[in-house]
Amino acid sequence: MTDVNIRDAVKEKYGSAALRVATGGTSCCGATRAKDSGYDPITSNLYDAAQAGQIPADAMLASLGCGNPTALAKLNPGETVLDLGSGGGIDVLLSAKRVGLTGKAYGLDMTDEMLALANENKRKAGAENVEFLKGEIEHIPLPDNSVDVIISNCVINLSADKDAVLREAFRVLKPGGRFAVSDVVTRGEMLPEIRKSILLWVGCIAGALEESQYRDKLAGAGFAEIEIEPTRIYRVEDAREFLSGQGFDVDALASEVDGKFLSAFIRAVKPIDAKLCCGPTCCT
Repeated sequence: MTDVNIRDAVKEKYGSAALRVATGGTSCCGATRAKDSGYDPITSNLYDAAQAGQIPADAMLASLGCGNPTALAKLNPGETVLDLGSGGGIDVLLSAKRVGLTGKAYGLDMTDEMLALANENKRKAGAENVEFLKGEIEHIPLPDNSVDVIISNCVINLSADKDAVLREAFRVLKPGGRFAVSDVVTRGEMLPEIRKSILLWVGCIAGALEESQYRDKLAGAGFAEIEIEPTRIYRVEDAREFLSGQGFDVDALASEVDGKFLSAFIRAVKPIDAKLCCGPTCCT
């Protein structure tokens, strides 16, 4: 697929999900649910009841993430937060509560339907310190050094140009700013056809990075203090129904699947450049 085709496929997927929620359904696209259980091992049980009670129900229904960056990221009152690929706004609204009225929470999304849903959820929540922006995560419409924290919930893996995303994230972060995202990564070598099929299962249209590649790309963009912390490791049983439906002998391929796909919390920091420092002692 070309970059344009991938972008169009993502927009169609997320636009359709937003319309389903707006008409009384659920997002229900992404990972295949386990047979007869209603349980989705990728997207289920990411937010606790306390968090769910803080936001409109439609924000929760529209969530297509694989993690909960707001639970793991350190957010302080007065900070500015940017959510890349903000969807229905769940992580933006939760972040806005944590940074308070002296802070600001931006959401960036390229899909008109998701932006409309997010703005409606903002209205329902009465969130005065929230702003949703239209744009692509490869071209963030914010100035240099303007954001304290960047979060994202399993969206960077959908981009066909992850280097551009990480360069833009680095650009808009303030010196000392934090990159704190949930994303799907892979671990170790596997057959290309298996990797492709599993990525379809988890909804990763463009493909997830291998964890060492993710580290390398973050470092190449300029980030330091890089950490990748697994939050969910997917086993062969999670994908059994889907792979069987694709004609694979799942038991024979177990070693190609088991434990090699995971949701992870990825942290990094934009180093403080002494030339940009204005403190009384940091330039000495």
